[in-house]
Amino acid sequence: MDTRIALFQKKEIRKTIHENEWWFVIVDVVAALTDSANPSGYLKDMRRRDACLTDALKGGGQIAPPLSLELPTAGGPQKLLCWNTEGTFRLIQSIPSPKAEPFKRWLAKVGYERVQEIEDPELATKRTRALYRAKGYSDDWIERRMRSIAVRDELTDEWKKRGVKEKLEYSILTAEISKAAFGLTPAEYSVHKGLKRQNLRDHMTDLELIFSMLGEAATTEITRTKDAQGLPENKIAAKAGGAVAGNARRELEKKSGRKVVSRENYLDAPESVKRLPRGRNP
Repeated sequence: MDTRIALFQKKEIRKTIHENEWWFVIVDVVAALTDSANPSGYLKDMRRRDACLTDALKGGGQIAPPLSLELPTAGGPQKLLCWNTEGTFRLIQSIPSPKAEPFKRWLAKVGYERVQEIEDPELATKRTRALYRAKGYSDDWIERRMRSIAVRDELTDEWKKRGVKEKLEYSILTAEISKAAFGLTPAEYSVHKGLKRQNLRDHMTDLELIFSMLGEAATTEITRTKDAQGLPENKIAAKAGGAVAGNARRELEKKSGRKVVSRENYLDAPESVKRLPRGRNP
């Protein structure tokens, strides 16, 4: 599943591909247009004021109803209520906000870019790079992050071919790799770094990204050579692949005298400004 965090006027809006179109997390849209500290509560108030919106949210009318779609969060994959572009336009009609018109233009641009990406997938990669630059990441870090995405995609493609079910089972195997590589599951790692819904890997240092890639690349190789099938066999491969990275991490820590796993994140300052020292002790 292709999921991303888009930026509208410095507000993060999560979106995911479903049936070849973008679907946007409704509470993120409400938060972006209202600056409400409680977008869920704001949405409930909107539904009380606007009976037609309530009807649309329940699936009435000509617009496709919202769907609970699974997206990655700091606590693991969770189902969040999302609406497609047409539905999001309907939502905007009920929000009295001066940001509505710019947001409509932004949505139209996002939809057009999706059509372009279908025709030329390389554009998606270019836009992802541009998004990271806009968020303050250095080119060197972006190169490692893009490589980590490619390594991850190769692994999930392998899982898919071997009967591993998406979403929940992917999360189980990812947790096995992370636990063996870093001693922490992704959820525990996010707490360690003080993250909430942010993408964990977007807050990893260079070394953390490198060892994350090593664990997943090793898992891909072991999965293939062992011809692992189904969840139980792939779980064994995931532990073994993560252990490769874990052993390498411990060896580096022994030689350098510094921990790889860090509490550092890029919440307070962008990566290109912060320039974290590698392997800094938490």
